[in-house]
Amino acid sequence: MVLVLGIESSCDETAAALVDGDRRILAQAIASQEAEHAPYGGVVPEIAARAHAERLVPLVEKVLNEAKVGLDELDAIAATAGPGLIGGVMVGLVTAKALAMAGDKPLLAINHLEGHALSPRLADASLQYPYALLLVSGGHCQVLRVAGVGQYQRLATTIDDALGEAFDKSAKVLGLGYPGGPAVERLAATGNPRAVPLPRPLVGSGEPHFSFAGLKSAVLRAVDSGQHRPEDIAASFQQAAIDCVLDRTRIALATMEPVTALVVAGGVAANKAVRAALEGLAADHGLPFIAPPMALCTDNAAMIAWAGIEKLAAGHAADPLDVSARPRWPLDPAAELVRGAGYKA
Repeated sequence: MVLVLGIESSCDETAAALVDGDRRILAQAIASQEAEHAPYGGVVPEIAARAHAERLVPLVEKVLNEAKVGLDELDAIAATAGPGLIGGVMVGLVTAKALAMAGDKPLLAINHLEGHALSPRLADASLQYPYALLLVSGGHCQVLRVAGVGQYQRLATTIDDALGEAFDKSAKVLGLGYPGGPAVERLAATGNPRAVPLPRPLVGSGEPHFSFAGLKSAVLRAVDSGQHRPEDIAASFQQAAIDCVLDRTRIALATMEPVTALVVAGGVAANKAVRAALEGLAADHGLPFIAPPMALCTDNAAMIAWAGIEKLAAGHAADPLDVSARPRWPLDPAAELVRGAGYKA
């Protein structure tokens, strides 16, 4: 039975997990940094990196002890090597390198986005390649066709802000604090989603790419006007965002080769309203809708360990110990850049 230790430190969650080839999460631990970043309304990279350095080794020890597993029993050590805040990524990757050297174990440098992309297969053994994936994680908002490990075709990406950024920035102007996404969702549940006239950027344009900067700015103007209740602004923003996601994803699906399912992954995939809307879209296309459980939507080490297991099963070799951390790492390097912030591809 394959057994992999996963390490995740790409943003503000320090995490370690043990996962086996039967999709069992034997142990996992996550240390949140919400309290450290809340006074600033967002993640401060230097604070995040220091917190990772302080917390990661105790978390690894906790996971190994909880599962009663020794370093010598592992088949590999998988760690996020990018994309993300480079200081945090380096902390996790260097720790994984040290463990790999100490235990003479293979090192697997994992793309954080690939961890999200494969996480639905950790939770659902029935999910087969190829599938359509809406990846909404941090600064990324993409639609991809996932044909296998390392086989990603990007159909759409954001040209400015990603969906998660729009949620967080809207939360900030609404005075909801950090983390913003869950706060907006909670407030939106008490508001009228049609009360505030907000734009749907690129809807009706016929192109599949995403844009949320204009919507975020419209939320700021709505707040500054003083004419609307905060819960109505939150609900109207969330509905506008959902309308954009449905329109963009529908267009991407129309240009995609056949797939087995519509899958959503990443932090925003934890939003229940977004999930419900995508489930309806999948039904319209005659596709199953699959989303990982909430605990696997946000940044976690179990998905990193599982990505390592998938790579091993696909015959990928171990990565060299001098592999570098990467602040940017596209899943589909061959994808054409798009106008605006196309370098986020």
